[in-house]
Amino acid sequence: MTVTNGPDPASVIRSRLKGNASIKKAMWQDEIVVGTIAKIAATIVDSFRAGHKVLLCGNGGSAADANHMAAELVGRFVSDRAPLPAISLAANTSTVTAIGNDYSFEEIFSRQVHGLGRPGDVLIGLSTSGNSENVVRAMRAARENGLSTVAFTGSGAGKLPEAADMCLRIPNENTARIQECHITAAHIICELVEAELFGDRI
Repeated sequence: MTVTNGPDPASVIRSRLKGNASIKKAMWQDEIVVGTIAKIAATIVDSFRAGHKVLLCGNGGSAADANHMAAELVGRFVSDRAPLPAISLAANTSTVTAIGNDYSFEEIFSRQVHGLGRPGDVLIGLSTSGNSENVVRAMRAARENGLSTVAFTGSGAGKLPEAADMCLRIPNENTARIQECHITAAHIICELVEAELFGDRI
């Protein structure tokens, strides 16, 4: 038997699963959270129907979530349907590192928004703290260019709400738990978008 000085793994596992479940329970009982998720999905549907696209950005785990959501839209979530136009601004390492090197890390997303964003598009910015400067600047650039702006944050929300048309606040301050709930919300949004645009094939 392996001897360890660390915590009991089973206790940690149960604690984390219970914590995740309790946050999601708080979300489904919160009419503001439910209404915000529905409004985000409807905004994306309206944008796609008008021939526009979705841009996404975030750092670290939130960059992975941006990539993940873009993949669900361009590929598919469940339905076998036409691809939807979505771009993660965190995905192109050459672009990100060139802008970071030639300008600053704070500009890696906003410069892409200025180059790629068009009126009617949607920008989704993910930041668990709500204070990631490059995401905040991207949201401000999006507003300047006539995009709809959506923020995914934690309960603190930070600076992002003032730069966003809609803000999904996960009712927690733990980074890992917030990210787990962000991707759950993203999956629900993708499901609603697919069902609305292509019929309920799920």
